[in-house]
Amino acid sequence: MKEASGELNMTVVTIVAVAAVGALFYVFIWPVIQRSIVSQTCKTYGNDWSAVEVDGEADINTGSNAKVKVWMCCPADASGNVDKTSSSCVKAEQ
Repeated sequence: MKEASGELNMTVVTIVAVAAVGALFYVFIWPVIQRSIVSQTCKTYGNDWSAVEVDGEADINTGSNAKVKVWMCCPADASGNVDKTSSSCVKAEQ
């Protein structure tokens, strides 16, 4: 019985460890990967274009109250500042 209990404990520890690694990936690494992909997409418009995250609803209906992250590619002005309310911004397709 003690051996079976030890196996159960190791199974629980493994499941918790896998969940922790998944949560760390989702919280810290995945946003960096997304930003990198969108930044490379925006560079196709020109070197002075940057990716900015915009608050708002996406063009898709998620069927829930979930917020969807929307990325825009916006050009920088002469001083290097990016205006995400500019009319020349385009939606970055991922």
